[in-house]
Amino acid sequence: MSQKTRAEGTARERLQAQRDKEKARARRGRQAKVAAVVVAVLAVAAGIAVWASSTGDDKDTPVAAPKGATGGDKPMVTVGQKSAPSTLQVWEDFRCPACKQFETGFRSTLHELQDAGELRTDYHLALLIDGNMGGKGSLNAANAALCAQNAGKFREYHDVLFTNQPAEQQDRYADKNYLIKLAGKVPGLVTQDFRSCVNDGTYNGFAQKSNEAFQKAGLQGTPSVILNGKNVFADQSAQMTPQKLKQMVQEANKKK
Repeated sequence: MSQKTRAEGTARERLQAQRDKEKARARRGRQAKVAAVVVAVLAVAAGIAVWASSTGDDKDTPVAAPKGATGGDKPMVTVGQKSAPSTLQVWEDFRCPACKQFETGFRSTLHELQDAGELRTDYHLALLIDGNMGGKGSLNAANAALCAQNAGKFREYHDVLFTNQPAEQQDRYADKNYLIKLAGKVPGLVTQDFRSCVNDGTYNGFAQKSNEAFQKAGLQGTPSVILNGKNVFADQSAQMTPQKLKQMVQEANKKK
């Protein structure tokens, strides 16, 4: 077995192991929510008034959307030509280690396909780690990325966030000043409008609606990567590599 093949196998194993950890955390989060509901029901039965916590946003209330983004029931940011024959839906969280592994391994291939007009990527932002571990790093990073989208620099800043992702236990992306500092790695991004957007949480509602869509979609965890309607990681026995994904896209495009 070549060193390249062993390296790819090791990378896939790490990605799968991390995804399994995220699934376990998600299950524990759901169990905690169920327990909270049971407590609430018992409290109501005892005649105690219970207020459910929420984002405070009515589902029918429009939320601010950055330029070029798509709102509605499944808010997303599209990278690449919208007329591209194949579509990749990526559900991810900026605090998610498995998402970083996916982005690190597949980034250059996605860029190549996007720039060639062969693939459009629809990014849906999830807040899974905030929900499982607490904190606001997922939300604040998502809002900052949407602020970058409004400035026409989503892909660049998206990549910076994953490249500089802190350890999962460290909620460093909760620090808005740090998010602005990282934005300095993207030429021309840090402006007064961008600073205000990050500090004001302008697109928090957009990110929260995207997370609601993630929860309703019944996905197992992040990253969830769906090519033309098919989850590319659904078959855990298959060996998904950047080259194989590229081949899948190109073969699908020939049929269109």
